[in-house]
Amino acid sequence: MSFLKEEINQYAVAHTEEEPILLQELSKETWQKVLIPRMLSGHYQGRLLAMISKLVQPKTILEIGTYTGYSALCLAEGLQKEGFLHTIDHNEELAGFSKKYFDRSEYKDQIKTYLGEAVDIIDKMDLKFDLVFIDADKENYSRYFHLIIDKMNKGGVILSDNVLWSGKVTRKAAPQDKDTLALQAYNKLLKKDQRIETLLLPLRDGLTISRVK
Repeated sequence: MSFLKEEINQYAVAHTEEEPILLQELSKETWQKVLIPRMLSGHYQGRLLAMISKLVQPKTILEIGTYTGYSALCLAEGLQKEGFLHTIDHNEELAGFSKKYFDRSEYKDQIKTYLGEAVDIIDKMDLKFDLVFIDADKENYSRYFHLIIDKMNKGGVILSDNVLWSGKVTRKAAPQDKDTLALQAYNKLLKKDQRIETLLLPLRDGLTISRVK
């Protein structure tokens, strides 16, 4: 989903840093073999994730929602040499797919994968995070935030994907539309929480950048 005219999107992508060859291959195979490939971060958003990570220079990254591993590899580009990225997903079928690309990358020894429910795994983590990327089941976004906020280092950054939800968040949601209702509540939560400062970008399907004060 994009809210800009296609020619503007194409111009922006054309004048953005190229994605690494490994990510080009990962993207191509995702579109060829995986269900709902549009869930992939992709070239433009991926370069933004990489840029933010390089600016933050995190020692510890948490990613909630691995999918095929594209965004994890983008975020890993900014890791400190002794840093680690922890990525969680419940989809057992995709674990081998992402691992194949992680193992081919220069960050293979810095990426730790977890298979299972994120709410259970995060709760048991005794770690402090510099950068978090939330891109999993929308109904649990607020739960994820409450789980991670006290595990964030001061100045840490929380990135939240799909927060515009194809524009549905701007309209009254039907009672059965749990994803939209959850995202509306989440966006209000980020705006009101005094522990963070938040900027919602209308990039693709919406990306929120929240900095811990």
